[in-house]
Amino acid sequence: MPVRRRPHYALRLAHGNGITHIAATGAVGRFASLPHRGLEDGITFDQTGRFGHRLLVTTAVHGGSVITAVDCRGRVQVLTRSAPRVEGGITVAPATFGRFAGDLIAPDELSGNIYALTPTGRVAGVIASGLAHGQDIGVESEGFVPARFRHALVADRRTARNRHPGDDLVLGISRSALAATGVRPGDLLVVSEGGAATVDVRCGATCRVRPVGHGPAIAHIEGHVVFSDAL
Repeated sequence: MPVRRRPHYALRLAHGNGITHIAATGAVGRFASLPHRGLEDGITFDQTGRFGHRLLVTTAVHGGSVITAVDCRGRVQVLTRSAPRVEGGITVAPATFGRFAGDLIAPDELSGNIYALTPTGRVAGVIASGLAHGQDIGVESEGFVPARFRHALVADRRTARNRHPGDDLVLGISRSALAATGVRPGDLLVVSEGGAATVDVRCGATCRVRPVGHGPAIAHIEGHVVFSDAL
């Protein structure tokens, strides 16, 4: 069976703030511009529907974050201009994630906190990660554990002259290894930028966090936690 190729969307960090569209053919073009200036540092799709199945973007501005939603026609709506500073592998919570179901879940590496943001711009703290925090150290990548996968993967980016210089590899952990630590489908995996320390967050009536692993000390993690069936 042929593999169905889908378009991709990426943050545009040069030549004007916005979103770049990458077609299945490889063609690249501008998709949307953003109405504010700052560092675009998070992007994800709303696959649950509370945000209208739109593309969600976080932008760091003056010590806080602007949260923006972009629809399929490139129309932009600012959800809030006063969110806490967040960045990295933001993601939308599934229906099983307690009172934060359907919210945008975003980490803050400076404080180590994990936040939930609603479509109306309301912000609440989910839980403190308990990991070391600070610039280029704290919580960076996230992903909700699906029912089926073989490995959870993160990107270890080479970053010269950094305390955690990275090695340009993709780091992974198997489903069986995660299950052995008690990780279940619907849980949130959160990985720190420095050293790939990994915790498991589970929310029901309350939320709790548990450490489940770590990577090499030199690791410099960026982007999302990705779950793969192919490896």
